[in-house]
Amino acid sequence: MANTILEMKSITKEFPGVKALDNVNLTVEAGEIHALIGENGAGKSTLMNVLSGTYPAGSYEGDIYYEGKLCQFKTQKDSEALGIVIIHQELALIPLLSIGENMFLGNEIKTGMGYIDWDKTYSEAERHMRQVGLNESAQTLVKDIGTGKQQLVEIAKAFSKKVKLLILDEPTSSLNDEDAKMLLDLLIGFKKDGLTSIIITHKLNEIIYCADKVTIIRDGSTIETLVKGVDEFSEDRIIKGMVGRSMEDRYPVRKRNIQPEINLEVKNWTVHHPLYPERIVDENISFNIRKGEVVGFSGLQGAGRTELAMSIFGRSYGTGITGELYIGGQKVDLRSPQDAIRHKLAYVTEDRKVNGLILDESIRFNTTLARIDKVCRGAVIDQDQEVQVAEDMTKAMGTKTPTIEQNVGNLSGGNQQKVLLGKWMFTEPEILIVDEPTRGIDVGAKYEIYCLINEMVGQGKSVMMISSELPELLGMCDRIYVMNEGHLRAEVAAKDATQESIMGYIIRDANKVQ
Repeated sequence: MANTILEMKSITKEFPGVKALDNVNLTVEAGEIHALIGENGAGKSTLMNVLSGTYPAGSYEGDIYYEGKLCQFKTQKDSEALGIVIIHQELALIPLLSIGENMFLGNEIKTGMGYIDWDKTYSEAERHMRQVGLNESAQTLVKDIGTGKQQLVEIAKAFSKKVKLLILDEPTSSLNDEDAKMLLDLLIGFKKDGLTSIIITHKLNEIIYCADKVTIIRDGSTIETLVKGVDEFSEDRIIKGMVGRSMEDRYPVRKRNIQPEINLEVKNWTVHHPLYPERIVDENISFNIRKGEVVGFSGLQGAGRTELAMSIFGRSYGTGITGELYIGGQKVDLRSPQDAIRHKLAYVTEDRKVNGLILDESIRFNTTLARIDKVCRGAVIDQDQEVQVAEDMTKAMGTKTPTIEQNVGNLSGGNQQKVLLGKWMFTEPEILIVDEPTRGIDVGAKYEIYCLINEMVGQGKSVMMISSELPELLGMCDRIYVMNEGHLRAEVAAKDATQESIMGYIIRDANKVQ
């Protein structure tokens, strides 16, 4: 008989003007991987913050039973003391501290005299690192390891807290496919050892791969729990529960109207690393995008795609940049992002929370930020015009918000992405570079963003789409360039490509377009 480790009963959580959770129920059995899924803003992270004590007892209604006992956590330390550990989407690591220092920060191992016992700190850190397959020195600085390994550090840190119930919020959102599979395989291995996991993810294929059950939340309410081997456990079935309807096609149909004129052309583009000038990040890259065309860029992490996009966007990355850049057939020399914007080029960054938006500011403030001069009279902002622009763009993007004065940090990931797109659409670009445009957002919000991209190219504009999701590139693009290790490996028509063929190009040794 299954042993229930967690029951959350009738959980209701309200914020000013918003009921984030409405009578939510969740039951998790010991030793299972339980997925929690729903659209952005459905209440998944809020529910886990209630469980972990981030939202303390008394700030919500309902009961939490853990290992059969009623619990009222006042802080996250209270839940961790019982073995409940949450790993948030934004990793809580300090880059300039070592792995060992990060692992025991706030929980230091001390000698009898009260000093930190560094020998034991590092030896214990490395013991837990081996549990997760991380073969690094515990004295390595976090800034010197990749995102995948940083995720493993967080899990090792959880083991140092004697974790019994591990909660992972979007653990693979910034990982490539290889690192993501390795992490999911770790969770499956931990399950065999009795560890219980709750995973929040928008990647439905990951749920199918590793989860035993999936609980679907919609608009702050529990919809249903599906059990592998009992219920239909497919992506289409999960999507129906999430959005309340079937989605026959995850990519909107676009009537292709590609024009012969080339909007963006890059010739023999080479970029050197900004800190290590002797290192070439992108070498001899040449490509073009026509009016009305969506051109994708595929590749693993470290392939040089983001660096290429940023270097094109006013040399916002790199040094020693050589090559030629043409916009609308005219050779241009873009020395800054402002130059790029003036030439009708826009770049939607892959990291909306760090480089794309100012989270502590309003939708209104963020919307006009890239072209503040358009809402100014002389050196003074015309606030009435700024408000009108923000309201018009919020409506055009379909952003869900009670007011344009809402801080962007309080919006769901999908709505943050719409604000970011609106910010750049306000610059009236002819060429839009979108870097991981749907990372960390649900299928419904993805569809809406795809529609916005299709609308743009339908007007004769051009889109350069960088994505680590091959189905997304195949579903949205007209052509796909494949990159690896700073070189173009191939150029293929999307209609003729498959996931297998693209991966085949990535791992080839050739260093030129096939």
